[in-house]
Amino acid sequence: MITLRKSADRGQADHGWLKSQHSFSFADYHDPAHMGFGNLRVINEDRIAPGTGFGTHGHRDMEIVSYVLDGALAHRDSMGNGATIVPGDVQRMSAGRGVMHSEFNAARDAATHFLQIWILPSERGIEPGYEQKAFSAADKRGRLRLVASPDGRDGSVTVHADARLLAGLFDGDESAEVALQPGRLTYVHLARGQLDVNGQRLSAGDAALLRDEKRLELSGGKGAEVLVFDLAP
Repeated sequence: MITLRKSADRGQADHGWLKSQHSFSFADYHDPAHMGFGNLRVINEDRIAPGTGFGTHGHRDMEIVSYVLDGALAHRDSMGNGATIVPGDVQRMSAGRGVMHSEFNAARDAATHFLQIWILPSERGIEPGYEQKAFSAADKRGRLRLVASPDGRDGSVTVHADARLLAGLFDGDESAEVALQPGRLTYVHLARGQLDVNGQRLSAGDAALLRDEKRLELSGGKGAEVLVFDLAP
């Protein structure tokens, strides 16, 4: 079964300095029908104005993944990490038993556009942790590249959760086909462009939720950048 979640149906927030679209209930947006999918709890598509950002704030017991589409995101945390995240980078922060951090737009003259992703951890109260890796466009071109996994295989960042995240770039005749494991959930988020997902046409910001499907088929891309989540039910 495939269910589509259209971009326009997401929660919307406009704080002036921050424009955000929420795939699942978050902050002031609450919809009992969209509280998450499996252990995927949050996908926020954020646009941060130049010179602004999220001041120091805390998190607990959550695997937080940041995926920058445009611009640059400056990160600082109570573990002593300081980094700038740019397109191609995947950042994982394990909040564990508690961490403080801030995120600011590091681009002086343009908005920073990124996806903030939260995944429920397999275990609560773990030691907080941080990891950041770069994945080239060539590595994602016409295929799905593993960028986050429980065991860090194939050079992916390690998430302390029963989830895998894959990213791909598709245009023209490029396509991918993946066998799906029985009993798992698959969530496809199209970050930009257009793409056919199992015959269903998605545009930027749309998502496809797959249950009890045997295969995932991606084709017909037009400047498409896609994230695919393999999730515990």
